[in-house]
Amino acid sequence: MRILGLDTATALASVALLEDGRLLAAATYPPRGQIDLTGAVKSNHAETVIPLIQSLLDGAGMTLSDLNAIAISIGPGSFTGLRIGLALVKGIAYDHQLPVVGMSSLEARAASLPNSSGPICALLDARKEEVYAALFHGSDGQFARRSDDRALAVGELASVIGAGVDAVKFVGNGAQRYRQELTRMFHGRAEIIDERSCKNAAAAVAELAQSRCYETLGADLGTLQPLYLGASQALGNIPVSLPNPLK
Repeated sequence: MRILGLDTATALASVALLEDGRLLAAATYPPRGQIDLTGAVKSNHAETVIPLIQSLLDGAGMTLSDLNAIAISIGPGSFTGLRIGLALVKGIAYDHQLPVVGMSSLEARAASLPNSSGPICALLDARKEEVYAALFHGSDGQFARRSDDRALAVGELASVIGAGVDAVKFVGNGAQRYRQELTRMFHGRAEIIDERSCKNAAAAVAELAQSRCYETLGADLGTLQPLYLGASQALGNIPVSLPNPLK
């Protein structure tokens, strides 16, 4: 099975190509060596994602017709980025009759940690001293969800982690953005993971989606929507239309 993975939940866009669970290629924009760990980097996904996809397919000697499915992170995350990514994926899927699997952006961040054990808190910056957060637990190369995706103030993260936890790994641009606050709040129990040491987010999205492709034919494209959390949820109905030069 060949799966194209996409992640546009943050300012860093990423794409990946998997074949039978093996990563063939992955790319980000900006490139991983230029990642701004504060999350302040600006990027126009409408201009960058299509060239990233085309570059991966060309490098693998494939076209969209060679794919079996597409996996996309549907949120939470940047409202504009999520809409652009999903609009592009829907266009490709309709044109090429491909199933689409939507994955949580936070679950993908937790899955990007290689062979991690213990509590993992995935954080994405929601601005205005707020984050999108979810707690997971890793064990023997596997991980399980321990909380739903939530939007909350940084100061409320203790309610997600819970009591009696010795150490927590924090991953995602929210962890980088609020490094000092996390270190102070958790009194040395917080381990902030450098995103540059993690798996490409789109690769994690595709890997998570692979087993679900075998279980289901994919989401209904007509009803598949970004996952918005918090007060800005009303923005979810703004349509996005993109040209699709990938034929």
